[in-house]
Amino acid sequence: MSHSSAHLDPRDFLKNLYQAAVRRAQPSHVMANFMPTPPKGRTVVVGAGKAAGAMALAFEELWLIRYPDAAMRGLVVTRYGHTPPVSPALQALRDKASSGSESIKIIEAAHPVPDAAGLAAAEQILQSVQGLTQDDLVVCLISGGGSSLLTLPCEGLSFPEKQAINQALLMSGANIGEMNCVRKHLSRIKGGRLAAACGAARLVTLAISDVPGDDVSVIASGPTVLDETTCADALAILTKYAIALPANIHAALQAGGLETPKGIGLQGKGANQVQLIATPQQSLEAAADAARALGITPYILSDEIEGESREVAKVHAALAISTARGRSSFKTPCVILSGGETTVTVRPRAEGQVKGKGGRAGEFCLGLALALNGAKGIYALAADTDGIDGVEDNAGAFVMPDTLQRAKQQALGVSDHLARNDAYRFFAGLNDLLVTGPTHTNVNDFRAIYVASQRDN
Repeated sequence: MSHSSAHLDPRDFLKNLYQAAVRRAQPSHVMANFMPTPPKGRTVVVGAGKAAGAMALAFEELWLIRYPDAAMRGLVVTRYGHTPPVSPALQALRDKASSGSESIKIIEAAHPVPDAAGLAAAEQILQSVQGLTQDDLVVCLISGGGSSLLTLPCEGLSFPEKQAINQALLMSGANIGEMNCVRKHLSRIKGGRLAAACGAARLVTLAISDVPGDDVSVIASGPTVLDETTCADALAILTKYAIALPANIHAALQAGGLETPKGIGLQGKGANQVQLIATPQQSLEAAADAARALGITPYILSDEIEGESREVAKVHAALAISTARGRSSFKTPCVILSGGETTVTVRPRAEGQVKGKGGRAGEFCLGLALALNGAKGIYALAADTDGIDGVEDNAGAFVMPDTLQRAKQQALGVSDHLARNDAYRFFAGLNDLLVTGPTHTNVNDFRAIYVASQRDN
């Protein structure tokens, strides 16, 4: 059923599309199609990521329904505050089971800079897969954020040193592939090392993709997937972004002493299956379907957009403006959708300057508002599908045709806020933050730009 775009509330419309995208990536909605069968021996479930809690609960509920007599135990680690409540159905199944308690323990830890809780969880996960045989099954539940949550520094690297390198990478402007290449080589669990630790056991990895191109070796730094990057690659990235290393680690990388497992058949062997249960493209398509249901034509640019948030915003703004003017092949009313993972290079602060707050989505919105310059009939939402933009409490922000006008009335300078990476305070001052709380999934950036029909303006 279609409706006239003249009756749409742009903000509600954009939020509805975001919710459709997030709903498509919920583990409880998609896990049933990917459940493995029980083995002769033991079943061990491990995992890490922002969606790990939701994945573990969905997996456990389905397992208890399908295989009530098959023992299963496990441990996953997720971000603080990202464990969803136990459903009444799962609680009833647990009560009915002989143990009466959870089969998969969920630990919470820090993200994006790892902490001691994540370190302890990674050690326990590695320990839990020791001594398994070909009769056993390991199920690895992986999602974005797992790189920080599943932290186990390589030999010779202290935990504080690992934290400092992680923080420097986050602020450098390095893309996700570059960051995870470094993380793999400075780890005892990532880059296929967890798979190697599983020995002869059958291994099934169920992953929610948060990376451009859905490269499973990049999602959570591929703990169960063959890694093709090298020590030389990691060292080149660290050099490119001028990130300091302890001398012994620099020497180890230079000598190839921190290489990830190679040639051991981690990927492609019959005993190791990797399945994507949710992807960014699927979520964009769900948003597109929601737009069509309201009579708005969707155009999906790509689910693989990378680059500086503010620069990506300029390109989106140019396309939206040309569409509003009838100069593009996109016909109004329409919504322009895109995903991927942009980056923010944090600028050095001037003396006495307030520290900026905000993430990739907010920075995109600041750049977009500046580039649109109050263009009529163009409305936008950019948000992270995990519900948290960077480390703040918002998922993202809205941009309206009157954003700059309202900002001027409140003495909020868009260029000033952009210069200090301070999107959060800018949009908070306009009451234009999108606050959802943790969504318990993660397919990365979501952007929707609604261009109203010219006759509606």
